[in-house]
This record gives sequence, structure tokens and C-alpha cells, in this order.
Amino acid sequence: MTLHLQFRLATPEDAPSIRELVEYAFRAEDTRENWTADMELGRNFRVRLEDVLATISHPDKAIIIAVSDNETKDLVASIDVSKREADTARLAMIAVNGVYQQSGVGRQVVDYAEKYCHETWGSTKAGLNAVSTRRELIAWYERRGYRKTGEFSPFPREAFPHLVLAEDLCFVEMEKTLG
Repeated sequence: MTLHLQFRLATPEDAPSIRELVEYAFRAEDTRENWTADMELGRNFRVRLEDVLATISHPDKAIIIAVSDNETKDLVASIDVSKREADTARLAMIAVNGVYQQSGVGRQVVDYAEKYCHETWGSTKAGLNAVSTRRELIAWYERRGYRKTGEFSPFPREAFPHLVLAEDLCFVEMEKTLG
């Protein structure tokens, strides 16, 4: 059964809940191989409240939140979107509450974000990236129509100085045509 969600743009009042959701989602202990799984990296992932607020207030960025379609209106998921170029949007920080993972919520959230970028900014392309070790996540994006661009972005090792990280750890850049 598909969970029915309501989507809206985040407000500054949502920022603490979004930070909590993103940190929780990125730290979730998912035992599926290569899914979201560098557990040590996930346990050390942090989001600054100031960064969430900056995204919410920026004119070319937004955080879209998904809430449950019931009386409690629980925060189920969030995704950051930004206008990068005249025709390109960027999706980032896709987070789904662990209770709702593996239920199609991620697909609904990405679909809504793509539609928002296309309708709001006229974006004809959407880009995102994934950590190179997360092969199953990259495959999931490919099933959603994203293709590897052949470009890679450096991983911010300085944010995790106490962790032993693979030498080739990086972000795999991906892109999809919208519309």
C-alpha cells in the first residue's frame, strides 16, 4: 500500500525537525549491502541548523518536506532543491524517516522534487550525487532515470579527520532530463 503524503515548502519553524530527520536518516543502520551503509561515516554525520535555515531562506533554494496524510502530520521525509543554472536544478540531502524507508516514500519525494523544479524554475535537467561506496543507492537513482555524468566531486575528508576513509572515496555525479 502506498503511503499518501502531503508536500510543502519548509519554513524556519521546521528547521530543527528537518535537521533531526536528516541526521537520523543518514545514521540509520540499514543492513542491506552498499545501500546507505558506511555506518561509521553515517554515525558521524552532522547537519548545522544554520545551514538548514540558510537553505530555507535562499531565493534559489528550498527544502521540500513530506508529511503524513493523517491527523498527526508526521514529518516523513525532506529533500533540498536548488536552481543551479537556467536549465538545471540540484537535488540533495534526501532523507526519509527510518519508519517509512523501503515503502516507496523516497520515490515519491524525488518525483515531487523533480516536478517542483520543472514547474517552478523551468528546469529541464536535475542533478544529484551519491557517495561512491553506495552502489545500491546509485543503482536506485539509475532506476529513477538518473545517469552517471562521468564526473566526480571530492569527498570533504576534512569534515571527518578521525575516520579512516577509502582513498578513492568521492561523490558520483548524476543527471536526469526532466519534463
